[in-house]
Amino acid sequence: MKEDFVLAVTGQSLIKRDTRQVEAPAFEEVKRIIKSADLAFTNFESTVFGDHRGWPMKGSYFGSSKPVMLDALHDIGFRALSLSNNHAFDLGPSGVLSTLQEVERRGFLHAGIGRNLSDAGNPGTGRIGERSIAVVAMDGGPGPDFMYAADGDENRPERPGINRLHLTQILDVDNDAFGQLGSIRDSIGYTPVDLINDSQPDDGPDIDPENEIGIGRAIFRRATRFGKTVRIDETDLARNLKAISAAAKSGSLVVAYLHHHHWASDWLEVPDWVGAFARRCIDAGASAFVSHGAPVLQPIEIYNGQPIFYSLGNFIFHTRSDISTWQRSEVWESVVGLCAFGADNRLTGLKLYPVLIGGEEALRDPTVERRIAPHLATGEAAARILRRLADQSERLGSRIDIEDGIGSLRLG
Repeated sequence: MKEDFVLAVTGQSLIKRDTRQVEAPAFEEVKRIIKSADLAFTNFESTVFGDHRGWPMKGSYFGSSKPVMLDALHDIGFRALSLSNNHAFDLGPSGVLSTLQEVERRGFLHAGIGRNLSDAGNPGTGRIGERSIAVVAMDGGPGPDFMYAADGDENRPERPGINRLHLTQILDVDNDAFGQLGSIRDSIGYTPVDLINDSQPDDGPDIDPENEIGIGRAIFRRATRFGKTVRIDETDLARNLKAISAAAKSGSLVVAYLHHHHWASDWLEVPDWVGAFARRCIDAGASAFVSHGAPVLQPIEIYNGQPIFYSLGNFIFHTRSDISTWQRSEVWESVVGLCAFGADNRLTGLKLYPVLIGGEEALRDPTVERRIAPHLATGEAAARILRRLADQSERLGSRIDIEDGIGSLRLG
């Protein structure tokens, strides 16, 4: 319908090389699809080394990008960016300020970082034609406290950083193992002061002394079975849901975004806590929930008529061949989703276009540095990507029909 607004969503964009230099018909097809939307959204999985300079804040997984990489994203068709992710602080507060400066120079709708917490937590807003759009972008870590934006008071200055959804990882163990851990802790003389010291530079965690044991940076919880989950900070939860709700009540089409690295052991599975949180965002008024972090494509769920993209994997992924983890084929496969929303900001249609980063020939080359840009997948590759997505999504009640290398969500 003419009144429908089309939002393109993709995997995350970890971009360090200029994709404008790529001449490939399959990449041009991807750009054509993205530019057919009224607005295209991705996560800029980096920080800008710009006028404010900065210093590396981490080890071998450090990453930063030149400002012109934002021009490359603009050339692809992106006009909206999440900036909240584990690389956003790789150059410290200086990188945050440079990134803000450069995205604002280029007029991107953006959210997820700021000069302080109030700034970082505010929705990014804009108007596309007659439609008001808002993005609330969060990062769940794990990462040190100093990554995250903070407001100042009379005792502390404000801190530029990322909008946080504070997640604490909890390791569940059965009663016998819990007792053994307690005996080990007591035998070595590990005290609450040790826990505080080991938590530096962060504050020590809150521990339930009857049912939780903290050793180093791990929190073990007494449970009926073994597993791992997260505990969501109630203050951060309420603050971010309030931002989503306020934007939705103003009439905006709201995208709720979360980046996190609290994945299931099998990357393709969705942890229960993520689903619970995504549904809270939709209940608060979000028209779509989009997530990245897990470096693979995960299922799509339709909840109360609105889409939940649990992970769209990677769209641009400029990494290194010496990291063997990234040789897994699913890391290089994703989809571009074209989401149509009616005048009431309700989903009316969803089409899914499969992509391979670098194309099939590049995937046969173990040198991942040659996989520069996403190509539209066709033939057997397209069928494989869409079938895996459809099978996973069907377990969550979402039916995806596949025809001519394109997936279509069956609404209703």
